This record gives sequence, C-alpha cells and structure tokens, in this order.
Amino acid sequence: MKKFKNKNLTASSKNWIARQFSDPYIKLAKQKGYRSRSAFKLIEINDKFKFLKNNLNILDLGSAPGGWSQVCAEINKNGKNLSIDILNMETIDNIFFYKKDFNDSDFLDFVNNFFKQNKVDIMLSDMAVNTTGNKDLDAIKTNAIALDVVNLSKLILKTKSALLVKIFSGKDENILIKNAKELFKKIERIKPDSSRKESREMYLLCRDLKII
Repeated sequence: MKKFKNKNLTASSKNWIARQFSDPYIKLAKQKGYRSRSAFKLIEINDKFKFLKNNLNILDLGSAPGGWSQVCAEINKNGKNLSIDILNMETIDNIFFYKKDFNDSDFLDFVNNFFKQNKVDIMLSDMAVNTTGNKDLDAIKTNAIALDVVNLSKLILKTKSALLVKIFSGKDENILIKNAKELFKKIERIKPDSSRKESREMYLLCRDLKII
C-alpha cells in the first residue's frame, strides 16, 4: 500500500487515497477516457443482459460526472439521451444534460416534453447518499432514493422497458425489492465484478414494466 507522509491526513483519508492509486478500474477509466470507474459497472451489466441498445429514449438520473452517460452516448448513437443531476456535468457529445432535481414538481412534465410525450425505454440511476460510515443508515437513505426512482419509473417508462438502479444491501432492501416486483415482471439483483467487494453497493435490473 502506498505510504503518505502528510500527518494531517486521517487514517480513512490515507486508505481512500491508497485505494485510488491501486484501483485497476480507475486506471482503466483514465486509459479509456471515461470520467469515472462506474462506467465499467454499466458496461459489465449490459454485456450480460443486453438491455442498452441503439435508437432508444434513455434517461440517466444522477448522471454527474458522466461515466454512465458516456456509455449511453456510445451505444445509443441514434436515440435520445437525457442526463439529469443536481450537480454540474461537463458536455458529452450526443447527451443533453439538464441540471435539475428529479423530485421537483415539474420534473415529469420536463421529461415528457423532452421526449415529446414518447415514454422512456431505459431509466438509469447510480444515485447514492454520501456515505457516513454508518452502513445501516447509508443503506436506509440510499434505498429510500432507489424507492423513489422505482416509483417514478411507472410514470415514465414504456411497458417493454428497463430500469437499472443502485441499491445498498441491508436495511429496507427487501421492501425496495418487493415494490419493484409489484411493478416489473423480471428482477435481477446484481453485484458487478467492477464494484468494490467491500461495498454494500448492488444494482437492481428491473425489466418489462407491468400494465398497472
């Protein structure tokens, strides 16, 4: 592990920096021109389940810094790609970025207008709370966000569609999965190889929205 002489750094900060230096996906992201290592999680999941295709309407929630949006831009070259975040995101070719909170009251109208009332084929969410060190609390808060995304999907997605959403294993996970199963015919719980093993991070791939 890389050693640091800066005495002002906490042990957790030193561990984080060391992990950044040693992480092969961070190095590969730089080589490939991806803005974040998370791009490889989406690539890996899509290689297995083949849900991202060309000529689709794709909505990427919590898109900054843009790793997942870059993957969408590469695959969905002739479709419409809308990326949303409360943080700024630098321009990506073939991506329309809008700085907005998905909980805003006018969000649904905005999405419908962007896609010209033609519903979304794929919705993606890699959103999570900033971790506190309390794993149970982090899971509760992140899964609350994921539940909001799942509930939003029934208003936005077409019937033959897919939702990929980040969750944390632990508190409230079963409630979240139960809600997803009520809306979708197929549910996959996925831990990508490119996701850090020590992380509680998981992904739910929900396909074929039921007619409610």
